[in-house]
Amino acid sequence: MPMDAHDIEQMIKAAIPDAQVTIRDLAGDGDHYAATVISEAFRGKSRVQQHQLVYQSLRGQMGDVLHALALQTGVPEQR
Repeated sequence: MPMDAHDIEQMIKAAIPDAQVTIRDLAGDGDHYAATVISEAFRGKSRVQQHQLVYQSLRGQMGDVLHALALQTGVPEQR
């Protein structure tokens, strides 16, 4: 059963409340997505640690319901 982009966004925002999340369905099949996640929670963390936070927010759906997620993470730009 495919996963809806809105569900992915809601799961990430539930775990990382300040996250700005953009989801794109790469193949139109509900299994292959690209996500950009920007959050202050990532500041001072390595890219690996940032990605781990996002994957943890998906509560075990990666590799099961959600087959592939191309992930880009970062911190908000200072203004």
